[in-house]
Amino acid sequence: QVQLVESGGGLVQAGGSLRLSCAASGSIFSISAMGWYRQAPGKQRELVAAITSGGSTSYADSVQGRFTISRDNAKNTVYLQMNSLKPEDTAVYYCNLKRGWYDFWGQGTQVTVSS
Repeated sequence: QVQLVESGGGLVQAGGSLRLSCAASGSIFSISAMGWYRQAPGKQRELVAAITSGGSTSYADSVQGRFTISRDNAKNTVYLQMNSLKPEDTAVYYCNLKRGWYDFWGQGTQVTVSS
């Protein structure tokens, strides 16, 4: 069983920055793909950024160049550095771990960007 705990959300003004963290329990973190998703009110959950076990990254077009995903396997933690935040980035952000049949989610952390 894997537990994912997100932290780092909050209220920030447009143009500001936040760093989200997601700490994972268990022993499969280093061999798992990790992702950050977000869900705004009335919208579907969408993939924001992903990182493979080997460190390859990918981003949604809407955050390319502003957000950076990274991982620290020694700490079983994945990060999402968010810069130049916009009001449309407001959402609940979720951490996800995928490995084969395993698919785990965190409880989410709220990010609110004021204009």
